[in-house]
Amino acid sequence: MTSLRSPAPIHTAASASPRAAPRARHWPGWSLCLGLAALWFGCTAWLRPLAIPDEGRYVGVAWEMLRSGDWLVPTLNGLPFFHKPPLFYWITATAMDLFGPGVAAARAAPWLSAVTIVTGVFAFVARWVGRPQAWLTAVILATVPLFYGAAQYANMDLLVAACVTSAILLTVHAVLARSAGSGYRPALAAAWAAMALGVLSKGLIGAVLPLLVLTAWALATRRLGKVLTLFTWGPGWLIFAAIAAPWFVLVQERFPAFDHYFFVVQHVERFVSTGFNNVQPWWFYLLALAALTLPWSPWVLIRSRRLPQIDSVASDVRILMRVWLAIVVLFFSLPSSKLVGYILPALAPLACLIAEVVWRATRATRALDRWLVATASVAAVGCVALVVAAHYGQPKSRQVLAETLGNLRQRGEPVFFLDNFYYDVMFYARIDAPVAVVDAWLPAEVAKDSWRRELVDAQHMAPASSQRRLLQTSELAPALCRAASSWVIGPWPASAARGWLTARPPLYQSGDTALWHIDASAFAIRSALECRGGLAQVSPEP
Repeated sequence: MTSLRSPAPIHTAASASPRAAPRARHWPGWSLCLGLAALWFGCTAWLRPLAIPDEGRYVGVAWEMLRSGDWLVPTLNGLPFFHKPPLFYWITATAMDLFGPGVAAARAAPWLSAVTIVTGVFAFVARWVGRPQAWLTAVILATVPLFYGAAQYANMDLLVAACVTSAILLTVHAVLARSAGSGYRPALAAAWAAMALGVLSKGLIGAVLPLLVLTAWALATRRLGKVLTLFTWGPGWLIFAAIAAPWFVLVQERFPAFDHYFFVVQHVERFVSTGFNNVQPWWFYLLALAALTLPWSPWVLIRSRRLPQIDSVASDVRILMRVWLAIVVLFFSLPSSKLVGYILPALAPLACLIAEVVWRATRATRALDRWLVATASVAAVGCVALVVAAHYGQPKSRQVLAETLGNLRQRGEPVFFLDNFYYDVMFYARIDAPVAVVDAWLPAEVAKDSWRRELVDAQHMAPASSQRRLLQTSELAPALCRAASSWVIGPWPASAARGWLTARPPLYQSGDTALWHIDASAFAIRSALECRGGLAQVSPEP
């Protein structure tokens, strides 16, 4: 790779100084990186249907926000949904409003996050280490399968990773620029804004994680005093409060139980509890990083001949990346519940460290250039292949069923979900009102971390609004009798307890899910449902 051998001097120990002058800006390179990243992460964002449950859930909430016009309170089936703050929903709803409610617009937040991370890391490394390593870092990060997959996955994980990454890089940039006698306050102000957006994307982790990393780096580089000075910068706190506080204050005024649920249940209890999803051993993330960063991860095993010592600034950047990686992995390894997406904030520093190893190895041995090109090619093809494979391997997707419902259903006709909440149906069918969810609602099932718990938790926030949205099994037949035309989505084959469904073929059936149209004006249906009284066309509360 000839481009990676462009002049980028490695400073010797004699020429290094604690106040080394910053390298020249490379705005054309920065712009090119942004454009290429935007095209790369967007080229397959439209291809795959929404994954269940996460993408269907969060995109469905954004769809409800757009449909209802209430941009303050995120809702799941019309009920307040405070598992996460609203930044993801705001971005997604805005994209769907501008470009239409398609899957590409639904993935605007992870696309924007991926572009931000890659471009930000490129700009930082180009400024303080060198442009060749910046390009190499960007290529590695953009073709890591875990990162590319996250850029195609509509949830909050990559969004908070982008905020955390931006806050760390901007703060360190401010520290290094101040030491070099350059302007630093705009970068510092942007760092505070990034932390505030991180809080609005996934809660306190958006501020806690950058502060932990920056404090550890300050201790490792003997800059604690300088970093603490930036932490106590008055305008930064004002910026943070102005961005992060209003939503929390306004929601708390409307829902007095919000603060306990959001900060205690969703933060503290989820962190320390073992009752949530995906309990894993302490070494889970070490294995996940090694496996999900292939084919790049084996490069860290390469040992090159010793090169001249790098300057102090580049050394401090290396320390930052090591500390950053260690803090993130350790922090998320402490709780028992471990999801792969949690580790995304560690990918930027890992890519930087891999890029340094690759850069040194290829400079020492020119024969490795071909392996570098081969690795990048395999990684890029592999990323796209994984998304294409996922397009044909979505057994839980109800896209066709939902689109069938959306094409046949008339406005105002009620919809009933049986024994499940079909997240993606709300989005694909463009349902314009909450549905009724019918289940036994057994306490043991509700206690588990599942769709039942999400809806019951939301019910507690607005009990009056949930009376016709969460129905017991015995309430289904009377509810169907009250409307002339209803739609039912439920398991297939239907339960024997619902003989009136088993005797009626569904309009559409895919896998273990079926769609029925219930015409309660038909004598046979009313008899099967044991309807009493006349019809009154009703729909669930908006």
